[in-house]
Amino acid sequence: MKIDKENNILSPCVRNCCLNEKDICLGCFRHINEIIAWQTCHEEEKLAILSKSEKRKVDHQNTIE
Repeated sequence: MKIDKENNILSPCVRNCCLNEKDICLGCFRHINEIIAWQTCHEEEKLAILSKSEKRKVDHQNTIE
């Protein structure tokens, strides 16, 4: 998790945007709605999004192995 100078959680975007059939970005593993809402989310909401996206990433990696 990246944090800026004001202790705000930064976007996990890796500039590799490609949505799958479920509208999940295969770069950061956030759902399109989470990406759109990111800038207006509170820090606890961002933590929840990061947790869900990490689970999606692991699930995705398990399906391609």
